[in-house]
Amino acid sequence: MNDFAYAMEEDNEDYEVINGQVYMMSRPSTAHMKVELNIATIFKIYLKGKSCVPFTETDVFFDDDNNFVPDVMIVCNPEIIKERGIFGTPDLVVEILSPSTAIKDKMDKFFAYEKYGVKEYWIVSPKEKSVEVYQLKEGKLERAGYYQYYTDEEYADLTEKQKALAKREIKVSLYDDLYVTLEDIFENVK
Repeated sequence: MNDFAYAMEEDNEDYEVINGQVYMMSRPSTAHMKVELNIATIFKIYLKGKSCVPFTETDVFFDDDNNFVPDVMIVCNPEIIKERGIFGTPDLVVEILSPSTAIKDKMDKFFAYEKYGVKEYWIVSPKEKSVEVYQLKEGKLERAGYYQYYTDEEYADLTEKQKALAKREIKVSLYDDLYVTLEDIFENVK
């Protein structure tokens, strides 16, 4: 870790380093925190007794120029879990968009997660109540699905064709039996 990162850690500042550039992090909205807690809870319950571990807002150190703090992640390699953070590549990463992070999450971090081999990457928008899911295939993160949350009333108003396209749950590619509903992701999010 570089000297600047150590200095920032000593000051207890929230920051990320993306391609060598330091970005200060602002505190997230309540909608962001609700979505984060919902997803983390789903992962924690599912992973109880399994070898993979869920984390929230934990430092991930890829190299000196890339130190991210994903909102939620799953790590299956216990050797990369250290006291100060994750030193290597998480298996699944969730970034929850906010106005100040959207471009970094969709561009810089997307390409870094691809480069370092994250197997599944979710980009979640509390405002749009949507989830974009990308999966690593032959070294590239490819879009595996786009999911839009609809209340029961909104869903009832969709045409049959729209309902056929409106997926209401996400199949997590790391597991055969983990499905996450959009209703659970966006529970209590206004």
